[in-house]
Amino acid sequence: MEATTRIEQALERALAHGESPAAPPLLLEAIRYAVFPGGARIRPQLVLAVAQACGDDAREVTEAAAAAIELMHCASLVHDDLPCFDGAELRRGKPSVHAAYGERLAVLAGDALIVVAMEALARGATQAPERLAPLLTTVGQGVSVPSGIIAGQAWECEPRVDLAEYQRAKTGALFAAATMAGAAAAGHDPAPWRALGEKLGEAFQVADDLRDAVSNPEELGKPVGQDEALDRPNAVRQLGVKGATERLKRLLEEAMASIPACPGEEELRVLLLKQAARFLPKELAQQAA
Repeated sequence: MEATTRIEQALERALAHGESPAAPPLLLEAIRYAVFPGGARIRPQLVLAVAQACGDDAREVTEAAAAAIELMHCASLVHDDLPCFDGAELRRGKPSVHAAYGERLAVLAGDALIVVAMEALARGATQAPERLAPLLTTVGQGVSVPSGIIAGQAWECEPRVDLAEYQRAKTGALFAAATMAGAAAAGHDPAPWRALGEKLGEAFQVADDLRDAVSNPEELGKPVGQDEALDRPNAVRQLGVKGATERLKRLLEEAMASIPACPGEEELRVLLLKQAARFLPKELAQQAA
């Protein structure tokens, strides 16, 4: 079964578990709207890829971990788009959740997705219950404080922000949780996989900064120029387009070098290298070609 199919089916199972005539129908609609159709599903694909490299001997656990990571990511997007943060009216090529359902339901849908993620993880880990504790810890640390994606969002509220720290929390934390969760789901020590996720996450954030600076809303499916408009920390503002592009390439090289020894090490490296081209905005990739 292809990775994309496994991910979509795992997400469908996670949402279906909480759907009932007893629940507020508009809230259920907003939750599903936030998840489907998805974007690139990069983070859950990392979970599956690392688990596969480590043996993937408990597929139900792996799929639950992948779903939990993506649901956390979807929750962060719903909250990030809110008027109190970015005020973005567009996400994944359609109106953002608050634009479609109102601010109150968007807040509640984002909150619900966080809880649904943890419930999915707990249910899926019954195949190997001894793996639940490290998975819960890994996912929780990737989301909460002191350095998860919630803390990353909160750095935007501070008067002074260190760009590297901001990017590590805002984006890198959930990437690190994804690679570590993949290892934990397969029964391996997650700690050695942190560096790979952090490097990939930082690379993705630099790429996102570049796309925000040089792309267009039609291509991205969301507004551009947000970092400049909101005066947020940004690799392009700090390093320029050329410097940010060089940093992106360097981070990807460091990520490849950080892959721990595992049964599927070479296959994972090949897969990540194939995906790496997607990090570079199309305009810059064409210039480099």
